[in-house]
Amino acid sequence: MTPVMPSERDEFLSMAVAHFSELDPSFQPHDDWKKYYFEIILANPQYFLRWIVSGEQRAGFILFGLEKHRFLPRKTGNIFEVYVHPTFRRRGLAKACALEAIRELWRLGPSKIQLEVVEGRTAAAALWQSLGFRKVTDRMVLDGGGR
Repeated sequence: MTPVMPSERDEFLSMAVAHFSELDPSFQPHDDWKKYYFEIILANPQYFLRWIVSGEQRAGFILFGLEKHRFLPRKTGNIFEVYVHPTFRRRGLAKACALEAIRELWRLGPSKIQLEVVEGRTAAAALWQSLGFRKVTDRMVLDGGGR
């Protein structure tokens, strides 16, 4: 894994659009997403955005980091996104990068590490379960409907 640099913004955003479009075919990046998504990630020293590299090629990205616990004086580790381009899948890249991110997060002292898996993504759920994660909740969302 190698850090995503500010000069690689457009390449990253292109890959991020592919990722989010795969998760939700109706995904259309809004103006605020285009303007702020990358910049906010890079501006936070507690977030780590890395390229997943296979040989000399960028095969995807992983975004992980620390956040303050909402109600307690502790930190929570988060794996926010993992994306491997379809041509690089089934080679163990996601698992290897996930293990590296988990090791890095534990060194930073969180009380736990958490992540979300989009409903229906059985391969992703199986990956995380193989690494010791367990399902603890169903997250529900109410969209604003364009309000």
